[in-house]
Formats: sequence, C-alpha cells, structure tokens
Amino acid sequence: MPEAATVRATIGDSEFDRDTAVVRRAPGVYDIDLSAGWTIISAVNGGYLLAVLGRALADALPHADPFTISAHYLTASHPGPAVVRTDVVRTGRTLSTGQASLFQCDDQGREIERIRVLASYGDLDSLPDDVRTTAKPPAMPPMDQCFGPEDGPAPVDGSSAITDRLMLKLDPSTLGWALGAPSGKGEMRSWFGLADGRDADPFSLLLAVDALPPTAFELGLKGWVPTIELTVHVRCRPAPGPLRVSITTRNLAGGFLEEDAEVWDTEDRLVAQSRQLARVRLG
Repeated sequence: MPEAATVRATIGDSEFDRDTAVVRRAPGVYDIDLSAGWTIISAVNGGYLLAVLGRALADALPHADPFTISAHYLTASHPGPAVVRTDVVRTGRTLSTGQASLFQCDDQGREIERIRVLASYGDLDSLPDDVRTTAKPPAMPPMDQCFGPEDGPAPVDGSSAITDRLMLKLDPSTLGWALGAPSGKGEMRSWFGLADGRDADPFSLLLAVDALPPTAFELGLKGWVPTIELTVHVRCRPAPGPLRVSITTRNLAGGFLEEDAEVWDTEDRLVAQSRQLARVRLG
C-alpha cells in the first residue's frame, strides 16, 4: 500500500470519484470504463460496481443520496468499457426509486448483463436527528495497533489491486487466517478509508461494506467468495475521518453464507448497514 498522501484528496476530486464517474450518453444511458484499480484477481470489486451504478442513479433520479440499494450480481465484471442503463420507477417528494443494469460485451460482441440494482434515493440532510438504537460501535483496538496489507507478505502482482487504493487496518483478533490459524468465527473488523485521504460520503459507503477480506477466511476457507446479492442501507452522511467496519457471518450452509456489515463513523453513528449472500467453495 502506498504511503498516506501528504495532500488529502477531497470528495469529488479523488481517484475513487474519477473511477466511478459515468458519462451520460443519452437520457438514462451512461458510459464508463471500469478501472483495473478496483479488482481482486481479474474481477472488479462488487462494492466499486455498486458505487458506479449508484452514481448513475443519482444523475437519473431527482434525489441525490442512496437510502437503500439492492444488487444482484449476474456475471463477473471485468475492467474495460461498460454501459449503465437506468429506469425511473417512481418519483415522490421525499423518495425516488429507480433501477439500473450494467452491461459489457463478450468476445463475440454480445452484450452481457453483469449486475442489476433497484434503489430508493432521498436527501440525507433532511432526515430528523432523532436516533433510538441498541446498536453499539464495534470494540476495536486503536488504529496503530491494527494491521494492514503492508504489514504482511508482498502480494502476487495483480492479485488485489484494490488494496493499493484503500486504507485498511484490521483488528488483530480477526487476522488468524493470515497466520494460518483461523479462529473459526465468521468475523472481520477493520478501520477503513481511501488511500488518498478522501473522506467518506454515501457512495464510498457502498464500497466500504464490500471491501474487507471475506469472513470465510476466518472460517478456515480459502479462495474467491463471489457476491450473489448485496443490499445496503445508508443511514446518514458520515462525519470526516476513518470509518470502522464490522462484518459477521452466522450461517454457512449449502455452500452459501451471509455477511452482515455495520459501518460506524468518528461520531459513533451507524452510517450504513448491509447484508449480502455470497458463495463459497468448500473442500
């Protein structure tokens, strides 16, 4: 991982913003060149893809902030040209709903749908301040007592380009898998940010819920854990500073597991929640 930038990037002017920006070709149709910088092996990260479609829907709908977005990942996306098509389902005073799909062409030039989402958007700044919750921030060591990819062995070239663009500091109690001694618990916790110092916003929260190593590693499983479905709820606009992400799995059955994520900001607010269903390879 590169050293922290001496000049922090700002929201709207960072690598993440440039790499998720879509270009409107026609009403409801957007072009993008999916960046290789957000890949794991050769597949584009699902959270990055969700942010791409989220940006397209923000342009297509009269409201700017994703409140809830549910995605079905149909086929693996790869770096290169893609097109996003959006449809406005309903517009209202406080919420608007739309759907979007991302397409790429295969080697024969046939268009393949990679991901399809349904989302509702609103205005996070208009929400009331009233909060009634039993949720508590994850108990984590200070960041300087946690470990990132730079603290481990050098990765194989091209194996995980996304880690160069993230600031990840994982809780040592969820790092047994990296030492060959997984805990057997489906837990993963980490401090999270973007490597260029850009503060979080609703779209980077869509990335944060899917950016940590999979909980399957702490269950003693290895290999790719592809996402089948991912739903994210954005609860409020995050305060500046690093986020804390906690992910748990309680049930692995039939080769599938769920991951429930919570994202907390520096003001101890629960800013995003998610659940995804993922496939694991057993044996």
